[in-house]
Amino acid sequence: MLIQLISVGKLKEKYLTLGIAEYAKRLTPYLKFQMIEVADEKAPDNLSEAEVIQVKVREGERILAQIKSEAHVIALAIDGKLWSSEELAAEIDRLGTYGTSHVVFVIGGSHGLSDDVMRRAQQRMSFGRMTLPHQLMRLVLVEQVYRAVKINRGEPYHK
Repeated sequence: MLIQLISVGKLKEKYLTLGIAEYAKRLTPYLKFQMIEVADEKAPDNLSEAEVIQVKVREGERILAQIKSEAHVIALAIDGKLWSSEELAAEIDRLGTYGTSHVVFVIGGSHGLSDDVMRRAQQRMSFGRMTLPHQLMRLVLVEQVYRAVKINRGEPYHK
């Protein structure tokens, strides 16, 4: 199985980079994991609504260019479905068995995801109603993918 994480912007914080690298290493015996970063759109903080949409459109084009046609896409969105770790594990297992062996998780930039990316996604997943930094979300998601793999294999993992 191939699981990709496509996200907007370059990860700068060393502690996040190290954490993600650790979980990616732990995943290697079980599946192929790739993290793809697309460039964020440079823009001032005080954008109009129309400018925000344009930023999301341009970032969305970069995201969509990285997604293969056969991939099952799960967009992280605040209005997405709340899944437990066990539900995420079951969904990854179901997709690998009956759906596709190529799953793409997408994390948008600071303004979120474009409408085109949301339409491409077969599912939307939320980690809650709180807003979290999109760079921190990468680490949380990779840890949850690792946890899902361990659940599916019936192997112990700290709680």
